[in-house]
Amino acid sequence: MWKFTVRRMLIMIPQLILLSLLIFIMAQMMPGDALTGLIDPSVDPETIEQQREKLGLNEPWHVQYADWVSGAVQGDFGQSFRFKMPVTDLMMERMINTFWLSLVTLIITYIISIPLGITSGRYNDTWADQAITSYTYIGFATPLFIFALVMLWIFGFYFGWFPTGGSVKPGLEPGTFEYILSRFNHLLLPAISMSLIATVSTVQYLRNDIIDTKQKDFIITARSKGAPESRVYNRHILRNSLLPIAAFFGYELTGLIGGTVFVETIFSYPGMGQLFIESITLRDYSVVTATTLLFGVAAVLGTLISDIILSIVDPRIRIK
Repeated sequence: MWKFTVRRMLIMIPQLILLSLLIFIMAQMMPGDALTGLIDPSVDPETIEQQREKLGLNEPWHVQYADWVSGAVQGDFGQSFRFKMPVTDLMMERMINTFWLSLVTLIITYIISIPLGITSGRYNDTWADQAITSYTYIGFATPLFIFALVMLWIFGFYFGWFPTGGSVKPGLEPGTFEYILSRFNHLLLPAISMSLIATVSTVQYLRNDIIDTKQKDFIITARSKGAPESRVYNRHILRNSLLPIAAFFGYELTGLIGGTVFVETIFSYPGMGQLFIESITLRDYSVVTATTLLFGVAAVLGTLISDIILSIVDPRIRIK
């Protein structure tokens, strides 16, 4: 097991290097540079050129890449030109909000998807299965950003049950019960919106796996020996079907990355997704590259986690 983990982590190193190189090259291909739009056009061109020279923007791309990577390894992504603060500090503030939003989304996703998947798989071809399957088909066909807008309009503006923006009510003292309750209330509607869409793939996978497991020889043998139906489901079918769901935990994390970009922007929730969109709009070069790299690293780590869990669940996939 440890050999597989070490090899998988070694494979991740060139992936991260290639990822950082692609991000840097794509950022270099953007029109202008980090100073574009931030300098008064009336400023003397010679002064602007001196500023670019000071920031190293006139260096060859490979020199700039080496400087950027060396700083990133040390946790230094430079200065945000728009927010006038270190990029690392800016990202840490937003990362906490995104972490809690993702955690609550995952919890709600599994709370909804596991019972629905079990019910649909165990009682397949019944009215309950048809209703659950219809829900998953609608979920597959509904874009997340459209669904989030509808949820915001209904429960935020029309009924007024949830806040329509921000992460906490202004004026509350951090650490108090009211402060914690306000933060939870602000992230609940975005989390529900994401989880209701993220649920459908897990429901379908669990349903299909339960139906497939019911046809296997060891299940037929257990039933032929007179084992109670509840024991067959709980000890044989359900146990074998839930293990792959746990293995896809890392892929669920990866899927949330794309979801937070849309949801945080729609709900004006100050997280990494909203920061990413704002930075592109404001042409904040340093923040764009840093957030893109962070999203990429999170996706690679999510895949690594899933591969490790899958190797535990099914040792046959381990690299020899």
